[in-house]
Amino acid sequence: MHFVHKVPIEAQHGDGVVTITAADVEKAQRAWGDGIVEIAAAFDAGMDHVQQAKVHVEALYAYDLGPVLFKPTFAIEHQFRPTFEGALSYFIGGNEAFSEDNGFAIKSWTNVRFENQKMVLNETTAMAMGNYFFTPPNGEEVKVEFSFGYIMDSTGALRIQLHHSSVPASRN
Repeated sequence: MHFVHKVPIEAQHGDGVVTITAADVEKAQRAWGDGIVEIAAAFDAGMDHVQQAKVHVEALYAYDLGPVLFKPTFAIEHQFRPTFEGALSYFIGGNEAFSEDNGFAIKSWTNVRFENQKMVLNETTAMAMGNYFFTPPNGEEVKVEFSFGYIMDSTGALRIQLHHSSVPASRN
């Protein structure tokens, strides 16, 4: 098992201008999904899932750079998570300040895959919207809608500045 890490990108032009590409966003999405699976695996194996989750949030979210807009799927009482502590609690639970959290990332997920509907790419920012699918041990994927906004940090890594997630609407 390995820890998630920042997702460095390479300059895309000979003139030294760094431009985020769709492949860079997809790489960042894979790192996020792999991180969720790694947290679940650490929890299931009785390993230090808390440290795994801290590394995940620190490496992939931009809380250390400025405001982060995070609206987790199943957050009701504290539906927005503008702090590192709030994000960490959503993923692993155990924080009395966020008593509704059961730990989304410790639900034995075995895979996460993204289907992007559309991306907006700029030099140092990118946005992506679509569906992601979480696979539990029984193999029946759970579909969730997402919007992610990325910024590039000073090392060239993509970091999440916006993360909105919701269950698809149903017809009644």
